[in-house]
Amino acid sequence: MTTSSGPGPGRPPLHESAGRDTEGRTDLGRRLAARRTAAGMSREELAERCGADADYIAWLEDHVALPAIGTLVRLADALGTTVDALAGTGPDRDPPGATPGAPGTRPVALDEEECRRLLGVRGIGRVAVFTPEGPAVHPVNYLVVAGDVAFRTAAGTVLARAAGTEAAFEVERIDEVAARAWSVLAVGVLEEATDPDGLERLADAARFTPWAGGERTHWMKLTPVRLTGRRVKSHP
Repeated sequence: MTTSSGPGPGRPPLHESAGRDTEGRTDLGRRLAARRTAAGMSREELAERCGADADYIAWLEDHVALPAIGTLVRLADALGTTVDALAGTGPDRDPPGATPGAPGTRPVALDEEECRRLLGVRGIGRVAVFTPEGPAVHPVNYLVVAGDVAFRTAAGTVLARAAGTEAAFEVERIDEVAARAWSVLAVGVLEEATDPDGLERLADAARFTPWAGGERTHWMKLTPVRLTGRRVKSHP
């Protein structure tokens, strides 16, 4: 019995995807491309070694794809690495920032419009507040509604007690393989969300349960009065 690992219907041939801009790559695709290049292999050579099709290797490198574990094992064996290293998992992965940056990278300031666009990407951010014991930083699941950064906490927590004080909120995305990253910092006064209509909008917009668990029904919001950001990217 033979198993096909080809690109399948609708996938572009190798010559079309090989020259594409790599902005759409996933971290897995970047790791695969970086390790293949470091090993001095072409896509055709890697495909031959792991029993796949070169078009499929191109697809994995350049598109969002979730290969089967068997495919990852064959790719890792062909590249002389492990599945954990290829997938970016496991206890031996480098901590953020430990890998060397790509040559020619530089920080670029983001304008307010771009900061607001990136801030609108839901996920995990960090809230920094001042407490009697000193500064404190807490990760939160957040969303942006009507320009406000909003998150849920429990009554009586450090963040809840910080209502009415100046706070900072930061969100970032880091791609260790491509040495690309961006961060956005919003500064404003942290407030309790108490308006019934506002609470209803937040409840309608929320599509997540706070990872911290527990009874977290206390909505807080931060209206940015200062918004700054940076992106690290390669020289054109």
